[in-house]
Amino acid sequence: MSNNPGKLYIVATPIGNLSDMTFRAVEILKSVDCILCEDTRMTKKLLDHYEIKNKTISFHSHSKLARTNDIITMISEGKSLALVSDAGTPCISDPGVMLVAEIQKHFGPDVIIS
Repeated sequence: MSNNPGKLYIVATPIGNLSDMTFRAVEILKSVDCILCEDTRMTKKLLDHYEIKNKTISFHSHSKLARTNDIITMISEGKSLALVSDAGTPCISDPGVMLVAEIQKHFGPDVIIS
């Protein structure tokens, strides 16, 4: 376990037009250790468009309970992660809500950046 936990970035993705991505969002996705995706196939299109090669892990309604402990462990080890949904801002109506609540319980609000 690291003395300095990593970060969880909440990253909004384009709704319809891949060119609607912000510079900051691209920068974050290129810099994190891993990207948590609602659907890795959908996210791959976005990542390919911006030539982002980072590792992806699926995080969706069927995997959320199993993956949450792994994600907490990665953050404990000092890794930085980005959470994306298929389109729009994660945590509005997807399993990211539960993940953010668990991360806040373990590390406090400063670990989460949107």
